[in-house]
Amino acid sequence: MRKSRRTEILDAALRVIDQNGVTSVTFEAVAEEAGLTKGGLLYHFPSRDELLYALNDYLSQQWEGTIQQHAPRAIDETTPRERLAAYVEVAPLAASRAELLLFLETVNQPTMHQPWRGVMERWTPAADTSAEMSEDDLEMFVARLAADGLWLYESLADEELSAPVRRQIAERLARMVRNEETAAAPTSGD
Repeated sequence: MRKSRRTEILDAALRVIDQNGVTSVTFEAVAEEAGLTKGGLLYHFPSRDELLYALNDYLSQQWEGTIQQHAPRAIDETTPRERLAAYVEVAPLAASRAELLLFLETVNQPTMHQPWRGVMERWTPAADTSAEMSEDDLEMFVARLAADGLWLYESLADEELSAPVRRQIAERLARMVRNEETAAAPTSGD
């Protein structure tokens, strides 16, 4: 199926962000990247804020769709642990530098950031960080921090991990959340 013009524009804006950051998202830069006139772009997105909101919405929907594919059942039929396991399995594999930059740029703008907030609220259980956590809650929170940290690491370190290493990390985190055995058996020298 052919992409809609709107989706082509959003993909072009993501390329602009990936190359030069969120501040480089101008009508001129996005129109040029999308092969449109500025007027053609304005037809779809009358303001820069509408374009940025649409990008957040577009990316968060893609992310949520991928997370749902990794969940064992529909979201309303899963446990918090199952939802988090799907999230930590996807986060290190699906997130891009452009997504991180857009996420960080809009995190303090509640309306703009709402699509991401919704995904996080649905897929990552809230942790009570005001008091000491149970071992179970701590293990789940550490797995989420590790998944989010890998996204940040790759986006900022200018070093891409190989696909097999990213997959290993994602699978390890998901096993951790599911409470599956992840530690190797101790050797006789331990």
